[in-house]
Amino acid sequence: MPSNGPLTGLRVVEFQGIGPGPHVAMMLADMGAEVVRIERSGHQPMNPVVERARHRVALDLKSEDGQAFVKTALKHADVLIEGFRPGVMERLGLGPDDLLSANPALIYARMTGWGQDGPLAQAAGHDLNYIAITGALDAIGKRGELPVPPQNLVGDFGGGSMYCAMGILAALFERTSSGKGQVVDAAIVDGVTSLMSFFYGQPHSALRTVDRGAGLLGGAAHFYRCYTCKDGKEISVGAIEPQFYAELLQRADAPDHLREAQMDPSKWGSYAEDLADLFATKTQDEWCELLEGTDACFAPVVPLDHAKDHPHMKARGAFVEHGGRWHTAPAPRFDRTPATIRDSVQDGDAVVARWSEGG
Repeated sequence: MPSNGPLTGLRVVEFQGIGPGPHVAMMLADMGAEVVRIERSGHQPMNPVVERARHRVALDLKSEDGQAFVKTALKHADVLIEGFRPGVMERLGLGPDDLLSANPALIYARMTGWGQDGPLAQAAGHDLNYIAITGALDAIGKRGELPVPPQNLVGDFGGGSMYCAMGILAALFERTSSGKGQVVDAAIVDGVTSLMSFFYGQPHSALRTVDRGAGLLGGAAHFYRCYTCKDGKEISVGAIEPQFYAELLQRADAPDHLREAQMDPSKWGSYAEDLADLFATKTQDEWCELLEGTDACFAPVVPLDHAKDHPHMKARGAFVEHGGRWHTAPAPRFDRTPATIRDSVQDGDAVVARWSEGG
């Protein structure tokens, strides 16, 4: 399927990896970029959703032919995405100094956990380790219990791929005036630290704290948490503002005393017990009938496999059936140059040949 997305015409070379790097390439490809994915021989896609819309080619990067192919591709590319440990690309003769001398306009994006330098730069790690030193992990979980790993959303994708993609786009914008490429050092520890800016800058109080399981946003407030329904399914309430809190209590027919001291943290524990008892009297569907779509700040907790069937998600087309498989829809959305979902094809060599010929 051809694309007329906002990045149509952008040439990207992605080196096979895991975690945030493939997600960066997916987002760029969805928006129209032509992404040549360099893979190891025998590699089979691990994730057909995140690895969609690629022009794949299998290479031995240590061979003369592999080296020649990569250098040809990157001489004509706009963006490189790699997620190896610092120094690996340099040892392959594919470091920034080597490639930017041949293509001074290249945006060289380096996606790592610890960053290109620092005492941990050469250590192995994963999402959980990276977010552990930023202060983010310490804030997630229940009071008195160990932190809860937030899948790998906060590190790999929130602080990783999204910041890497933003860095690439910012460097491309700057290139329009300077004509020069540059290296983008996208480290998960940096991105997650940036994500924590709101919490780092807010005044510390019982209401606004990052102590685990405490504070308005950390799971302590009775009006900003999840509850179990009569049928064992779950719901979420997030009625922070007084008018929304009042509507939640009114529509749920909550006990009168819950209206008295919404923002008094000393009351939150007992109020949460009262709401837990209340929400356990009806099924999830019954609470949806009463509260969903109102200003009570309510939503059911929907398992991922069922999210595509939620009426709002279905109406938005948040999931798209493509090639017999459900995909997450490209985001964000553009009214004039919409992003599209495309298949991956084993034609990376033909694409690079076209680039070399000026096509």
